Amino acid sequence: MSDPTTNPSVIHVALVDDQQLVRAGFRMVIDSQPDLHVVLEAGDGAQAVHALDPASRTALGRVDVVLMDVRMPQMDGLEATARIVARGTDDAPAPRVIVLTTFDLDEYVLAAIRAGASGFLLKDAPPEEMLAAIRTVHRGDAVIAPSSTRRLLEHLVTALPEQQEDDGANPARLAVADLTEREREVLLLMARGRSNTEIGQDLFVAEATVKTHVGRILAKLGARDRVQAVVTAYEAGLVRPGA
Repeated sequence: MSDPTTNPSVIHVALVDDQQLVRAGFRMVIDSQPDLHVVLEAGDGAQAVHALDPASRTALGRVDVVLMDVRMPQMDGLEATARIVARGTDDAPAPRVIVLTTFDLDEYVLAAIRAGASGFLLKDAPPEEMLAAIRTVHRGDAVIAPSSTRRLLEHLVTALPEQQEDDGANPARLAVADLTEREREVLLLMARGRSNTEIGQDLFVAEATVKTHVGRILAKLGARDRVQAVVTAYEAGLVRPGA
């Protein structure tokens, strides 16, 4: 049996949480999968930033995905996410970060996404949802559990500042204005937590066509991934509470 630490086909995961029992539970679930392996644990953001520094002696090889708690001592998950993502380069991309959150920390979710997180996951999500989130983010799709994403985004929108009707200089609105009508339709469905397959069914087009639209949307919005594109949709007023 090959060593999962060096196996290139295995997704390497880092766990960052100040509760050891939480990390132990996550590790047990993740390491039970043949394509996933925990290679690093950290008890706070500062430890994670240090351990994931490419120049650090404590770095344990490649890390693909980080599960990051928000509230931790020394350095919280928001600051740690920003520092980890900022170190990424074209030649050495930073690990993708999934922020662990709860409904009472909605304001941190938005801040985490702006800091560079590829998405978020509810701490009380079932194990299979966590595993699917890790695999999805590793693929680069940044579509995390559409049902949870939909619920959390609907709750999160109240944390966004109200936009002025005459605010024509709003960067988000200017970016959205460059989208075609079909691209706006796709972005709207993305903001409602719809997967590519569901969007294709809703619009009666092939999933490959949806992927093409999503790629163009990300390029026009200058969005790192589709989660960031969804935040732009909310900020532009394309999606509002109850929409």
